[in-house]
Amino acid sequence: MTGNIVARRYAKALFALAKKAGKKAPAEYGKDLEAFASVLEGSPDLLKVFANPIISADVKKSVLSGVAGKIGLKPMVINFLSLLADKDRLPCVLEVSALYRTLLDEAEGVMRGQLVTAFALADARQDQIKVKLEKQSGKKLVLSFAVDPSIIGGVVLKVGDKVLDASLRAQLEILKEQIKRGE
Repeated sequence: MTGNIVARRYAKALFALAKKAGKKAPAEYGKDLEAFASVLEGSPDLLKVFANPIISADVKKSVLSGVAGKIGLKPMVINFLSLLADKDRLPCVLEVSALYRTLLDEAEGVMRGQLVTAFALADARQDQIKVKLEKQSGKKLVLSFAVDPSIIGGVVLKVGDKVLDASLRAQLEILKEQIKRGE
């Protein structure tokens, strides 16, 4: 809980700075933050170094500058990550990155979702579905597609915190419950 509050504050602070820096800055900072977070996800040992309270902030910042140089982070993002190192908050970067992405999506009017089907859809069909959903929602939709044969047929759409389960499996479960109750 506390980590979430801290991460949200840092994400909001970086986002506010990015908005002041220019129109393209929020997206650029977001890409840099995601790049750094993906490096940490791919290297658990590096995350352990940043999480270790015995290692000084100066050592963490030198490791950070080495990583930042290799992936080409913007100076503002490097300064932000250095601040996190000074405050011993670098382990929160993954959460900060996710929350920053949420803030950026809200600002750009973007919704993220996932559409699960029983079988793979052709690219043309995926595009048709995406266009219809964007038209209905009035927002840009970043949609990922997944296949789950256990739903038997139909679709399960997850957008934000909402789930629309129009799968055959769900319909059969409803029918099963109705039969059990004698309806």
